[in-house]
Amino acid sequence: MDKSTVLRVARPTDNLDKIVKMYCDGLGFKILASFKDHDGFDGVIVGLASHNYHLEFTQNEAHKAGRAPTKDNLLVFYIPGRSEWIQFCKAMENAGFLCVSSFNPYWDKSGKTFEDVDGYRVVIQNEPWLDQ
Repeated sequence: MDKSTVLRVARPTDNLDKIVKMYCDGLGFKILASFKDHDGFDGVIVGLASHNYHLEFTQNEAHKAGRAPTKDNLLVFYIPGRSEWIQFCKAMENAGFLCVSSFNPYWDKSGKTFEDVDGYRVVIQNEPWLDQ
């Protein structure tokens, strides 16, 4: 894959408006696109236009999405600067994410784990990502 490849992580929710607000407020994402009643689905794509990844949340009134299947379903963001990491952690809490102990204790050593309204988890890791 080359640098033009884009990663989209898509998942269903029963709380579309709330989950979009949480991720935009907590991670500083913007709404990149949205759709209504596309074959019965409403959806919102969030992220930053300058990044080659984004999240898509969909809701179908005829189908209940439920909660995350396990406590180890994670999105991990590496934030190397300590002050920026602290700001992200505060923003996550202010956005309504619940700070929780990680299922895998590795993530608690240099990071914090946050759970969204659907039970999915986001780790804000205070380390640089090393391409090994």
